[in-house]
Amino acid sequence: MISEEDIDKALAYLRDNATADAQARAERLYLEQYLKTVLAVEQAKVAAPSMAAAEMQARASGPFMAILEAYKMAIFSDEKRKFLRSAAETKIEAWRTMCSNARAEGKAY
Repeated sequence: MISEEDIDKALAYLRDNATADAQARAERLYLEQYLKTVLAVEQAKVAAPSMAAAEMQARASGPFMAILEAYKMAIFSDEKRKFLRSAAETKIEAWRTMCSNARAEGKAY
């Protein structure tokens, strides 16, 4: 049985973490775009016979790899927060269903 205290905690979690959740999402989306910028800058530094060769060298560069690692961490943070939000929302939804079922059972008798 899910207690009202559990629901209060879930609601507080959603409320208290909204800003941090938004920040994690913003960081991820920013790094998605910044990754493209770093790739273009690194590609411009390379004197290669073709665009494909320049891109390969740019993707292997230190600056690109550093941003790629930061992007990985941003994805982890965003996804973890998303799963925690989903768990809190699911708990609330289960509680609502239990309350609805209890009301329906009360009307049946």
